[in-house]
Amino acid sequence: MGVVGFNILMLALSTQVIRYAKRMRIVMPISATLIAVTLLTGAIMMAGKHLEFSVANSAMIIAGIVMIVLEAKRYKTLKRKTDISKETSFDAYKIKAYRYLGIEMAILMILSVWMMV
Repeated sequence: MGVVGFNILMLALSTQVIRYAKRMRIVMPISATLIAVTLLTGAIMMAGKHLEFSVANSAMIIAGIVMIVLEAKRYKTLKRKTDISKETSFDAYKIKAYRYLGIEMAILMILSVWMMV
């Protein structure tokens, strides 16, 4: 949740697409690594349960894969579909990025609440 929250904050505070794109080149590998750590934690949890697939393990794996796909789509949209020479294109990107980040945050909240219950 911290990574997604940081990405939302970074996007909200950014006004120039070129500076944001440079920051994303640094932040994207860190975000992907932290999502991978979550998947690794799920794998370790599964190994601790003697490799039994439970609903919780499956949900964590699926959520991790969905988050990786959404992050890749968000970065691909910035890299390939956003014209950095036009500042108005950054507004269109922000709408899509907020949607992807909102979906990620919703997935994390739903899983967190479900795991706590």
